[in-house]
Amino acid sequence: MSRSRAGLLAIPIAAALAVSGCGGGDDSDSTSASTAAAASTSATTTSKPGSGQKVGDGRGGVELTEVGEFDLPLYVAQPSDDGDDIYVVEQGGTIERVSPDGRSTTFLDISDQIVSGGEQGLLSMAFAPDYAESGLFYVDYTDPAGDTRVVEYRARNGKVDESSKRVLLAVDQPYPNHNGGLLQFGPDGYLYIGLGDGGSGGDPQRRGLDLSVLLGKILRIDPKPDGDSPYTVPADNPFVDTDGARPEIYSYGLRNPWRFSFDRDTGDLTIGDVGQDTEEEIDIVGRGDGSGASFGWSAYEGDGRFNDDQESPDAIPPVLVAQHSDGNCSITGGLVVRDPKLTTLYGRYLYADLCVGDLRSFTPVPEQPAKDDTALGEHIDRIASFGEGADGTVYAVSISGPVYRLSPTR
Repeated sequence: MSRSRAGLLAIPIAAALAVSGCGGGDDSDSTSASTAAAASTSATTTSKPGSGQKVGDGRGGVELTEVGEFDLPLYVAQPSDDGDDIYVVEQGGTIERVSPDGRSTTFLDISDQIVSGGEQGLLSMAFAPDYAESGLFYVDYTDPAGDTRVVEYRARNGKVDESSKRVLLAVDQPYPNHNGGLLQFGPDGYLYIGLGDGGSGGDPQRRGLDLSVLLGKILRIDPKPDGDSPYTVPADNPFVDTDGARPEIYSYGLRNPWRFSFDRDTGDLTIGDVGQDTEEEIDIVGRGDGSGASFGWSAYEGDGRFNDDQESPDAIPPVLVAQHSDGNCSITGGLVVRDPKLTTLYGRYLYADLCVGDLRSFTPVPEQPAKDDTALGEHIDRIASFGEGADGTVYAVSISGPVYRLSPTR
């Protein structure tokens, strides 16, 4: 689908919460977390093909259970095959391992290897799909020079072997904001890396649509070394045979894809792309359809034209746009809920905004405008991320300190 304003939603929130220090513009130094909002319409109860559970209506039925209090938490992750502990990423450079009874121990401390503050720091982690056997996991952080590093570590018997450190990717950052920072293993087993456009405001070097640079992109790599290269570029990446293009690029035209996710049932890719002056956006494409896709920045911000000297006629438009005039400042991209216990949210895309803080959801249909965006009735201050456990349990992270588990109301 090419970019068009027709049919796109930009539904206002009735009561927006404004927080100083948040917002697009030439960018605050608050952590980019996601944006989005809109008002609810009628909810669907259609069943997803192949699923025995109906899509929820998004209204209530959920309570927030605090897992613990942390120091500037930004993300939560859990390996798919290694027990019940979860791992909380703290911006200052530590990862805390949290047991089901709430006890926390430090799993990794690289605070002496990073710069932290604003949008910089230790931004996320991802466990290899075979972590139980290999012990491999990956972290994304900004080093003391403010540049992005994606690094592999190996854990043995639950303890990190720091001598195993191996830098996979080093990307210079021209400004201290728009670092992206999310790592995710996709349904194909490859590692996906989100990078913002390099920062400042307005994409001054026009990196978003420039295929010769890695900034403003989602990358796709195999962490396995390839000769002298620390990683392997998959042969079916979309630009491997394009002259002048970086072969690691999977999707492009992104301003700051702070959080993205893959639907664990369908493999669909969902992206919360943090906006500039006026609009935040959520993008959704079907499994594999993100390969080679442009999402338009900086020819477009949300569903409107932005830099007139940029063109991206085949850009995929957002499925949902949230306006800064309604209090939104930085969209926190979420995930499609597949926890069967969360019946009201099952099959819905859950998201929030850093400044507004209200949890909202809608039925995700790739490349189609959201039609049933609904407020859940729960609020989290300064929400930075959502996370998903190995069994589908959903977590929500507030940079103010708490990490919550979403549970069905009793």
